[in-house]
Amino acid sequence: MVKLNKIYTRTGDDGTTGLVDGSRLPKHAGRMEAIGAVDETNSAIGLALCAPGIAAHAADLTRIQNDLFDLGADLATPGSDFTPGAMSLRIVPAQVAWLETAIDAINARLQPLTSFILPGGSEAASRVHVARASARSAERRATALGAQEPANPAALAYLNRLSDYLFVLARALNEDGASDVLWVPGQNR
Repeated sequence: MVKLNKIYTRTGDDGTTGLVDGSRLPKHAGRMEAIGAVDETNSAIGLALCAPGIAAHAADLTRIQNDLFDLGADLATPGSDFTPGAMSLRIVPAQVAWLETAIDAINARLQPLTSFILPGGSEAASRVHVARASARSAERRATALGAQEPANPAALAYLNRLSDYLFVLARALNEDGASDVLWVPGQNR
């Protein structure tokens, strides 16, 4: 249970931040870059939730926001034991599987793509595209972290599936792809 009586602690005034295990590292460290990118993605999803026409997907997006808090806690827990426990919140394969099921359910009603699409269409789809691009950035930062030190493979997979989910959701919000803006290669040469 989280209880925050005081918002500022002054412990980060020296440019460091604390991790779940009590250790501290610079705020610009790769681990913090990954955590921050996940937070940015969560914020972009929050903005998407304010768009008109997205209410039918609000429960799933709110679930994803909660998962992203779990993912941030996972990244804030150094070490190579990715087993969830009382003091270690970890992303688990079931969370990735839920995203895959959600992707498949949305994608089943979409026509196959015949072109790449440009981010746009409806306001809701555009906001979801911003969240998708943010999720890709979070994935890049998390995989960069994973190249340097242990990172939970399920957390990395979750970020990869999240951008796919957001892509198909944006298409669904564009009248199941009917209002997608198609890329025309070389159009303005």
